Amino acid sequence: MNRREFTKVLGIGAVALGLGGIGRAARKGSPEIAVTIDDFNWNKSVKLNPHERNRSMLEALRSHGDLKVALFVACRHVDSDEGKQLLQAWDQAGHFIANHSYSHKELNSKNVTAEVFTADIARCDEIIRTYPRFEKMFRFPFLKEGDTAAKRDAVREFLKQRGYRTGHVTIDASDWAIEDRLSARLTKDPAADVKPYRDFYLSHMWERAQYYDDLSHKVLGRSVKHTILMHYTLLNALFLGDLLDMFQSKGWKLINAKDAFKDPVFQSAPRIVPAGESLIWALAKETGKFDKVLRYPGEDSEYENAKMDKLGL
Repeated sequence: MNRREFTKVLGIGAVALGLGGIGRAARKGSPEIAVTIDDFNWNKSVKLNPHERNRSMLEALRSHGDLKVALFVACRHVDSDEGKQLLQAWDQAGHFIANHSYSHKELNSKNVTAEVFTADIARCDEIIRTYPRFEKMFRFPFLKEGDTAAKRDAVREFLKQRGYRTGHVTIDASDWAIEDRLSARLTKDPAADVKPYRDFYLSHMWERAQYYDDLSHKVLGRSVKHTILMHYTLLNALFLGDLLDMFQSKGWKLINAKDAFKDPVFQSAPRIVPAGESLIWALAKETGKFDKVLRYPGEDSEYENAKMDKLGL
């Protein structure tokens, strides 16, 4: 694909691609954001039982314009009657169900071959394909798409042959690291004040949203329809509604996940190694212009743990 074709697919101007940045004053319209939720690990439950956690998140979405999300399911969590029942509530509420592999293996691990990894995808497909809201979309666990070009390309070809699209993240974040701290505190002290965790969570998610939206402008010359990475956790059961309120108060528009994935940017497949991370991060890396400012990995607990330590979280 030449440069002109590349810019056409991404929906950007050729001039914008060459810019190191774009003035905020020149940006028009509100950023748009869709919620995507990974794993569906309902077995890990503190404070709220699995059904309470399910209801809490579903109600938060209903109360925000009946917002529809993408749920990327690691199928080991629904390979049981109770898991299937909990997932069915999301399907019936109109949220789309997608593949996050069966065992949640990391493709970048040296001992995980493309053959092992694709078999895990197929195993998950067999479990969730019967749900009416099932979509042939796959999200790589840990957002890792291959530590070699051969593994990266083999898995991409497997997905293509089976009619799957990659369910990319544009706004990566570490809500799971905050969840670990919150659950540990509540396990030790069930009456602990959760507000400090809420405040840190909202600050973290807003910071990362701003970072990736700014990077989108610098790389693509526009704000894409964002998909934010979140996880099926107590943290989000407690504070998903607050997060959605925050984005709306900041002038961001909440959109359904299906609408977000219609953005042409999701057709791109950056040819970097190691492959993966946020799609915006990967596109920035592919240009070769941002190496001095792109940390690797894009997000990780090590970046947030020091901040939480200072706050006593």
